Amino acid sequence: MEENIFQNRMDLTALNEQVKKIKATLGEVIVGQETMIDLLITAILADGHVLIEGVPGVAKTLTAKLVSKIISVDFSRIQFTPDLMPSDILGTSVYNLKTSEFEFNAGPIFSNIILIDEINRAPAKTQAALFEVMEERQVTIDGHTHRMNPPYVVLATQNPIEQEGTYRLPEAQLDRFLFKIAVGYPSQAEEIEILHRHHERRGIHPVAEVNAVLTAEQINGFRQFAQQVHIEKNLLTYIAQIIQETRNNPSLFLGASPRASIAILMAAKSFAMISGRDFVSPEDIKFVALPVLRHRVILSPEKEMEGVSTDDVVKQIIDKIEVPR
Repeated sequence: MEENIFQNRMDLTALNEQVKKIKATLGEVIVGQETMIDLLITAILADGHVLIEGVPGVAKTLTAKLVSKIISVDFSRIQFTPDLMPSDILGTSVYNLKTSEFEFNAGPIFSNIILIDEINRAPAKTQAALFEVMEERQVTIDGHTHRMNPPYVVLATQNPIEQEGTYRLPEAQLDRFLFKIAVGYPSQAEEIEILHRHHERRGIHPVAEVNAVLTAEQINGFRQFAQQVHIEKNLLTYIAQIIQETRNNPSLFLGASPRASIAILMAAKSFAMISGRDFVSPEDIKFVALPVLRHRVILSPEKEMEGVSTDDVVKQIIDKIEVPR
């Protein structure tokens, strides 16, 4: 991250100290993956959900678990399977013979940080059960609305859709994720470091070594700070130009929605803040634009047949738009 050479209007000292602690704590367990860690911290401060995609074994679930452990809030994990029903996630109303009334038994979705493992292994009706809670932070069951306590963040992992037994997530659900983070294989040097650390631990699970760094009150306070981060009007225009280009680009069948432009704005503010600045720079926007857009646009059939990836087109769009100075 760039050094802050400007005078801030907001005191970000407390936040910067906490971000350093979080990165140091995660760095003791996770090798590399600096971009993923930056994006996860950004998403939590921007009040956004995260989808992490990668082949099995690249520490997607481990990273999500560690992030939940460094925050002193309630955590629940849901393993998605093809036979999972909506009531298994949301909960059910059970008739109490003693009181002659129905009582609601809350499901695992009622927590602060929810880890959904292999989210694309459940069918469409189970995916649809997440729509309301991800967007509105509430669940309506049997005519009663149950609100979630902040912070409320869904961290979901998925395997690439080409793998056996996976379902493509509905576009409406994908749009509710602030980021889609693509996790690749480690380099040879990183793989050697992974082996070295695993050998040194001698059977101790890495999650057991992690202690909480942040509280719910601190997160809610930092989110208020993020709302106050300054952004120039020409940078708002820059965000709008990127979004408009996704709708007019011939390589894309479906462009990004207005929710995507708001997502870039909020993510850029949060990333600027954890970078030690109380103002957004064009580099902040460029950093968050790809993970915000890669799951919100759909390639044209011609480009898909040519083997072009969504990331390729989004990068071309970002590079094409002139950066305001």
